[in-house]
Amino acid sequence: MVVLLCFSTTALSRNYSLLRFQQRRSDTVCQKLLRQLPSTPQHCLEVRMDFQVPEEVKQAQQFQKEDAVLVTYEMLQQIFGILTRDFSSTGWSETIIEDLLVELQGQMDHLEPIQKETMQKKNFTRGDMTVPHLKKYYFNLGQYLKSMEYNSCAWTVMRAEMLRNFSFLKSLTGYLSD
Repeated sequence: MVVLLCFSTTALSRNYSLLRFQQRRSDTVCQKLLRQLPSTPQHCLEVRMDFQVPEEVKQAQQFQKEDAVLVTYEMLQQIFGILTRDFSSTGWSETIIEDLLVELQGQMDHLEPIQKETMQKKNFTRGDMTVPHLKKYYFNLGQYLKSMEYNSCAWTVMRAEMLRNFSFLKSLTGYLSD
């Protein structure tokens, strides 16, 4: 049974507890969808690199809720961008990828009013410093895919990296509270 909750943008931007609930649910859905994608043989993980997730993301306890919103939004945008690249060599289900993209877009839609409000009020402490580090990290992921010619092993590595990202996102989501 699906329950739809409707709130105005203003009410939503002030209800971090609801946002935390929505984000946690959506993170779980995204992880389940990623796990449904077949992965290629274990040897593909041998070509894995250390993409150097920014330390700030690994140590999210330093973030305030506004920082968590900025960082989460940026991560979701970047993951969305990666998943819209050529994955035809993987044998992955287009339906699962589409469902994943819809879920990511829904998360971004929930976060966007708060992200814009936070940016306008400059109501953050560390999030704006973390975003450039995230952009570099995701640029490196994209370069890796490109250098590997979007082959199935590269996508197996990306799948593992995206699952890792959703683990970080779940941690960040814990800092969204009223």
